[in-house]
Amino acid sequence: PAQEGRSMHRGQQGNKHGEVCRRRGQMGNSLSLQDILEGCRSPPKLSSYSGWVLDRVISQSLQETPLSRSSTPNESIPPTDDQPPSLAKTTSPASQLRSSPLSSAAPSETKVAIHLMVLPSKVTEVEGCIWMYEEVHRLKGKEGLRQRQEQQEQVVRAVSDMASEQLKRFDELKELKQHQEYQDLQEVMEKSSREAQGQQEKLKEEHRHRAKILNLKLREAEQQRQRQEELERLRKEEGQERLRRLYSIQEEVLQLNQQIDPNYRHKDLPRIDLSGFSNRGNQICGLVSGLIRTTSERGFPTQVDVANTERALQEMRGLISSMQQEIATALEEKRKRDEEEERERQKELQKQEQLKAQTPVPAQHPRGKEQKEGLQVKAEESTMQWYQQLQDASDQCVASFSGLTDGKDNQVKNIRMDLQKAASIPVSQISSIAGSQLREIFDKINNLLSGKSVQSGGRTVSVTQHPQGLDFVYYKLAEKFVKQGEEEVASHHEAAFPIAVVASGIWELHPRVGDLILAHLHKKCPYSVPFYPAFKEGTPIEEYQRILGYQVKDSKVEQQDNFLKRMSGMIRLYAAIIQLRWPYGNKQEFVSYKFVRVLSQLQGPVLKSDLCYPYGFVYQVCGNALMKHYQVQFWKMLLLIREDYFHRIEAITISGQMGSLMRLKQFLEKCLQRKEIPLPKGYLPSSFWRS
Repeated sequence: PAQEGRSMHRGQQGNKHGEVCRRRGQMGNSLSLQDILEGCRSPPKLSSYSGWVLDRVISQSLQETPLSRSSTPNESIPPTDDQPPSLAKTTSPASQLRSSPLSSAAPSETKVAIHLMVLPSKVTEVEGCIWMYEEVHRLKGKEGLRQRQEQQEQVVRAVSDMASEQLKRFDELKELKQHQEYQDLQEVMEKSSREAQGQQEKLKEEHRHRAKILNLKLREAEQQRQRQEELERLRKEEGQERLRRLYSIQEEVLQLNQQIDPNYRHKDLPRIDLSGFSNRGNQICGLVSGLIRTTSERGFPTQVDVANTERALQEMRGLISSMQQEIATALEEKRKRDEEEERERQKELQKQEQLKAQTPVPAQHPRGKEQKEGLQVKAEESTMQWYQQLQDASDQCVASFSGLTDGKDNQVKNIRMDLQKAASIPVSQISSIAGSQLREIFDKINNLLSGKSVQSGGRTVSVTQHPQGLDFVYYKLAEKFVKQGEEEVASHHEAAFPIAVVASGIWELHPRVGDLILAHLHKKCPYSVPFYPAFKEGTPIEEYQRILGYQVKDSKVEQQDNFLKRMSGMIRLYAAIIQLRWPYGNKQEFVSYKFVRVLSQLQGPVLKSDLCYPYGFVYQVCGNALMKHYQVQFWKMLLLIREDYFHRIEAITISGQMGSLMRLKQFLEKCLQRKEIPLPKGYLPSSFWRS
């Protein structure tokens, strides 16, 4: 049986080999024998279809096993629909072997040997099927790819032929269009040429016409130029004549001005003052010089300039006549006064007696009454020393710039006028319109005092133009500040604060200006010291009235209402300066120092009752600031004034002069009741400086 099994196995292998060869021959001998041998020698590799094939083979083998036991050895399994014929053929020998007598009661060794012989042939068969299946699919893929390439080449050739035909049609259309455009362009060019020829003919005709007109205009222009030259020559001659006239007028004005001597003293008129005539004469000279300078800069003077200088000359002549007439009138009055000297002396004695009755001079009151009432009618010695120091400093300042004020040179006079304008005009422009405008004015004044050049009246001005220029500007600036208080603040009370804040800032940076402001203020308003000047024997009444602060003109003393109005304006300005400081300054202690000064002044001597109201403006203007600064101590001082000072003032007050005292008393009573002093009218808030 073993030999029969081996022979059968060889037969099966031979059949399989022949069948494989036949199949390879059917594929068209695509592979050589060497390739086949190399494929058999290489290690087995499974393809992507091996799983599917093995599943089919194993499942089929399991189905054939029970069938082989019941079938005869000669039977074979018919191929199924989904199984390849090759597989059906190859499985029939195996089924025969399974149905052989080996399936009976044979020895176990024989079964194992047969199984080992059958297994390699089956694997080889499966591998061959897989390889054949892959080769078939590869050939089919190549054939499909070749067919697709041929189809694609046919499509490309068709598209290329169609594009060539379309390009030909496009070239034909383009050529036709170019031909049409060329014909149209040729027609347009011919038409434009004809129009250009016609236009050229028209231009030639217009050119000939314009040439004729231009020749006429040239002749007219030449004639006009000749007329203009003639007129210019006449104008220059007239201008030179007017300029010579201006120089002659200026010379005459200067000669007339030399006749006015501000230091002139007549032997019979020692008190005559010609400074007003001298100042006006200097102003007229400056006006004429300014006109000549202006006309020289712009060319020749006009008839209006000549008329202005002639009016200035007439004014100068009138000024000389007025001066001579005043001297003559003064001489006549002197003669009359000499004749009536005795009568005037009697009137003066009567006036002195009346004045002494109203003046709180210590000699006019019994000493016992003065001590009884505790009245202080004289300023303290330290206050008077301070007052005298300020007046001496003012006199020294005036003496320091005497060379500038007494100079006869025109250049010096012009410098003096320019410096005076530069110092006074900015102060006159101070207002409460905007904080930025106020700062510009302050910077202009500060620059002038610092030696920098500033613009004034269209001219550049600096204190360095004259060695005495700085002292002169110090004095004139302080004088202008006090004058603004005397005039502007007296009429418009709210103007005190913008003027005072600028004055305080200048005072802080230039302390000498502050001393001169106090000197001018004390001289015009001695009650700001405070003290009441006593009458001295031998002093003329008019002079004593001036010492008291009254304005005396032509032996006439101003009205009491006007006097109190001026005093109140200066007191208001002084009170505003006391409480304010320049917001952009650096010295924080400046205001406190001035507060100490004013508090000491508020406890000064008792004044006349009619001066209580203007002096009470100190409380109205800076009372709120004093209240915030000193708080309880300030209220104690107000109580002291109400309980003590009012009684002392009433003791020396005439019954018909109680109005001012009562108004001050009512104001303080109202403040004490409300425990508050309101902000004064015109006070500058912090938002003002952002405007």
